[in-house]
Amino acid sequence: MKLSELKTGEKGVIVKVLGHGGFRKRIVEMGFIKGKIVEVLLNAPLEDPVKYKIMGYEVSLRRDEADMIEIISEEDALCTRPQKHSENKPNNIIINGCDDKLLHTEKLLRDAAMRKRRTINVALVGNPNCGKTSLFNFASGAHERVGNYSGVTVDAKEGHAKFEGYEFNLVDLPGTYSLSAYSPEELYVRKQIIEQTPDIIINVIDSSNIERNLYLTTQLVDMHLRMVCALNMFDEFEQRGDKLDYQTLSRLFGVPMIPTVFKTGRGIDLLFHIIINMYEGVDFLDKEGNINPEVAADIQHWHKTYGKDTTGNHSEDFAHGNRPNNSVYRHIHLNHGRLIEDGIEAIKTELQEDEQIRHKYSTRYLSIKLLEMDSEAEQLAQSLHNGNKIIEIRDRQAAQIKKDTKEDTETAIMDAKYGFIHGALQESGYEKGKKQDTYQKTHLIDSIVTNKYIGFPLFFLMLYTMFQATFSIGQYPMNWIETGVSALSDWLGSALADGAFKDMLIEGVIGGVGSVIVFLPQILILYAFISFMEDSGYMARAAFIMDKLMHKMGLHGKSFIPLIMGFGCNVPAIMATRTIESRRSRLITMLVLPMMSCSARLPIYIMITGTFFAVEYQSLIMISLYAIGILLSIIVSRILSSKIIKGEDTPFVMELPPYRFPTIKAIIRHTWEKGKQYLKKMGDIILVASIIVWALGYFPHDNNLDKQQQQEQSYIGCIGKAIEPIFRAQGFDWRLDVGLIAGVGAKEIVASTLGVLYSGDDNMIDDIGKDTRTKYTELHRKMTANGITPLIAFCYLLFVLIYFPCIATIAAIKNESGSWRWALFAAAYTTVLAWIISASAYQIGLLFTDA
Repeated sequence: MKLSELKTGEKGVIVKVLGHGGFRKRIVEMGFIKGKIVEVLLNAPLEDPVKYKIMGYEVSLRRDEADMIEIISEEDALCTRPQKHSENKPNNIIINGCDDKLLHTEKLLRDAAMRKRRTINVALVGNPNCGKTSLFNFASGAHERVGNYSGVTVDAKEGHAKFEGYEFNLVDLPGTYSLSAYSPEELYVRKQIIEQTPDIIINVIDSSNIERNLYLTTQLVDMHLRMVCALNMFDEFEQRGDKLDYQTLSRLFGVPMIPTVFKTGRGIDLLFHIIINMYEGVDFLDKEGNINPEVAADIQHWHKTYGKDTTGNHSEDFAHGNRPNNSVYRHIHLNHGRLIEDGIEAIKTELQEDEQIRHKYSTRYLSIKLLEMDSEAEQLAQSLHNGNKIIEIRDRQAAQIKKDTKEDTETAIMDAKYGFIHGALQESGYEKGKKQDTYQKTHLIDSIVTNKYIGFPLFFLMLYTMFQATFSIGQYPMNWIETGVSALSDWLGSALADGAFKDMLIEGVIGGVGSVIVFLPQILILYAFISFMEDSGYMARAAFIMDKLMHKMGLHGKSFIPLIMGFGCNVPAIMATRTIESRRSRLITMLVLPMMSCSARLPIYIMITGTFFAVEYQSLIMISLYAIGILLSIIVSRILSSKIIKGEDTPFVMELPPYRFPTIKAIIRHTWEKGKQYLKKMGDIILVASIIVWALGYFPHDNNLDKQQQQEQSYIGCIGKAIEPIFRAQGFDWRLDVGLIAGVGAKEIVASTLGVLYSGDDNMIDDIGKDTRTKYTELHRKMTANGITPLIAFCYLLFVLIYFPCIATIAAIKNESGSWRWALFAAAYTTVLAWIISASAYQIGLLFTDA
């Protein structure tokens, strides 16, 4: 609850003050200290400002300032207190579940505020591939995806952790190199930090690239946030023989820096212990460095309870009397040089004329962003009553900086920040070690996998191995699952009496879900290969070697990683396009991604190829489908980039992380997470869809009709026959047409629908040994009896490859593009293209078969 929500005459206890450091400091100095009781005395005639009583005196605040103060009201305090029931208190008066006898007890209010204050909101911020998600997983016990390339985390992941009596709400934000307005993830992170106002920022720094990582740290310092830096991968830093006095670096930046190794848990306890100290103490220091006595008493009590092993041994210890020990936290102003500082000060002075903006933004940070010509900051400034004057001052100062430095202001500010970083590292005794560099092994491998002559053959060999293993190795466990599904179907057929329920179980549930679940082994193998490429660092190299080809396609080198991810699932692949700075390339990548054969299409491919094509040709047919999808994506992207979505591209800048051999445990965990998602689909969407398809094919039921006649007279038969003329050019029968309609929801449903529609008295999955040339002999018999030929089957696969993305993919395109226009365009053009290509293939194929 916010202070602004209290009504006249109501009381509450302050839990915490939100916002940037300057605002918090000013509010605390006015007496709004955590644990203090505040009462609303009076609202102005226009309900703004509001007069409050706190610590015996009266003070007024604007509502937008009061909105940044979190409190707990009397009613909430009573309702949230630990309930204690006693038999010798039968006459307590209860109002709304609250004990009225304690209504005005200040101790109760303060205790409730203390409990609520013991929740700390923490945001994890850092460069891509620095280890943020590893910390998130270690602390919260989650299993979020970790990869050895940039862009693994594309939205905020939330988790919870408990430590030393506090609960932490952790938010893992996408990796970003800066807080500029270039790419969606940069804007997303900045928006999350400003609007969600976390209590503490954990800035995760890759110790092996400390100079570059500290650039983001300087921007966070500008924002005046409570922050702790985790120097991650410090074991690799030490193994190389690198040297750094991180305590000196902490003092220079005014931010605690703690060496950590998230893989092993080193430094994490200390990290969170310091976070608690900072959260409770740093806002309550006076100009002489003395801490508020009441706050000090609270922290001392907590230290005695939880911090015995670390008391006095860390950089932010607020538990010793009125003066903290070893405190390095202080808000510094990074010196950008006299010229730039004069510009910042001039803009800042004008910004401070608007009181409404001061509580939410650091005016110094906003001034720097305006000098950098940041479009978002400019829009914000122009919305203020003195916006035109602010922009006028900015333009004048920027012109002066450009004239004197011969550089644009953004470059000048960046140079100044790197100059500060370089000087701070020098003063901290930073030295590169002389031991074997981690990158020596990486350089050796890169000389092979990115070689101009063998780089491409190795890449295509990797893809071929992945698909070949998926289809061949996965065949063995698939046979075992098929046998089990078939045995279950036979047992139910003999155990149950004839009727609708038996038909629903055997033909609906087993025929539908069973026909899809058998492909789980192939799905797991495919994801295991993708996981290995991501975790090892090879995925970034694949993007590197494919950049020129991507550029010729009208795409960006960074487009390649989402395209490869699309082989697993199109939805996270579309979300991964956030890492592409160019909106043009990002949009084109989204629109061609549905051409990538996701794992949901794999069951259909395996079912149809196993039914109509000999074993020796099955892998070739499936690989050709993937190749056709890639070829079409190239053609479509060229057309989109030259005719529909025009514009300038951005330079290809992408980090190539060092190679790391992924652990078996990590690959198994990532693969199983995807497997669980696949199984979950079996239990909800595919199960429901299979039963619906069965019901539409069963009703209206007539016992006098045979199986085929019953299906043709059913509701689904009517639907299929109504749309059959549309697909006559492809040779599809009405059952195949119904499968396509069902696949709009999720592509796996195509396989389950065909399993239901073509299953007769016998289960679709039958004795494999009847025919060594085809996989599903019973399905083959029934489909050929309905006029389906290998040519029609291949054209059907082409249509499934290209047509309408699933609903989840359409929603993802809408969310990432920000418009239904592009989502509907993707649905329309893929369906039309699928119809044209499959019809053309069928008609051309007929010429050869007739000949």
